[in-house]
Amino acid sequence: MRYHLIASRARHDTRDWQVKRRERTRQLIELDGLVAKSGLIDLTDDDRAVIFGILVEAAARLRGEDKDQSIMVWRRRGKRAFEDDSINDHLR
Repeated sequence: MRYHLIASRARHDTRDWQVKRRERTRQLIELDGLVAKSGLIDLTDDDRAVIFGILVEAAARLRGEDKDQSIMVWRRRGKRAFEDDSINDHLR
């Protein structure tokens, strides 16, 4: 009986771990897609240090006093880019 309880907990823990891992994998794939869609890979010749530097710079700006302004501008640009891309997809 005790073995069944331990085995059941182990299966549950494994499932939780697998669900969290799948969620993280999906998030990373989506972020990779956004980096590619933005053109950063081509524009930097796939230089990971440059791409990381851009992200570090954005994070620094988000830690600054102009955080809300930066978010507003970036959100507007992102939405516009998604809309433009959606229109272009329909025209192809």
